[in-house]
Amino acid sequence: MYYVFFTGTAGSGKTTMVKEFQEYLLDQEMDVAVVNMDPAVERLPYTPDFDVRDYVDAMEVMERYGLGPNSSLIVSVDLLLTKATEIKNDIGNIEANYVLVDTPGQVELFAYRDTGRTFSSLLVGDSKSVNVFLLDAFLARDARSYVSLLLLSSSVRFKLGIPQLNVLSKIDLISKDELNNLLEWGQGEGLMDSLGVIDDYSFELVKTLVESLEVPPIPVSSPSRQGFDELYAELQRVLAGGEDYATEENNSRL
Repeated sequence: MYYVFFTGTAGSGKTTMVKEFQEYLLDQEMDVAVVNMDPAVERLPYTPDFDVRDYVDAMEVMERYGLGPNSSLIVSVDLLLTKATEIKNDIGNIEANYVLVDTPGQVELFAYRDTGRTFSSLLVGDSKSVNVFLLDAFLARDARSYVSLLLLSSSVRFKLGIPQLNVLSKIDLISKDELNNLLEWGQGEGLMDSLGVIDDYSFELVKTLVESLEVPPIPVSSPSRQGFDELYAELQRVLAGGEDYATEENNSRL
């Protein structure tokens, strides 16, 4: 199985992308499972094959311990690790070509805390995995915000320690000119000029950040599925060296 994590800031469109990308893969005759990793979510637009809320509900944790929303989420994820054996057994029952993992909006769980990485490793086991980090295109229109999102993306990649692809999500909410700017910045063109006056430290930091991108952020609109072909191709390159996953359906035709 291939595990594909979807991370990003709150409101970047992770859950919507998971739903639409699941349907996209099903249209390609792939066997797909979805994991909900957010113990605080109230409603989902898809039916998860594995749901952490079956083990820990962040709302109950908040009431029981008198915590705020963010603290209750952190404690909930910590509590999930105490149920590692049960979770591992249930995950072992999932059989799919792709497992899409919808993560909480509090991206600090993956950028700064060990629990996000530990629980991710528990999910994946010996299988291959990749992280898709969503950069909210509406926020990224500003050059400094774009750089800040890339820095956050780098923190998540470093902390998780797995291959990562960056995606410009919600491009349907910005103009064509704004999208063109983002695409140029992804290629390292015009970003320094758009940042205005910056000090030497910031200049070298941004230069290194852009040069470190193996692939420029992929522009995607989940409602129209624009960019999904490109995202799928990059996922295949990372996970399977460019080869389409050999599904049971495909094998039966050979």
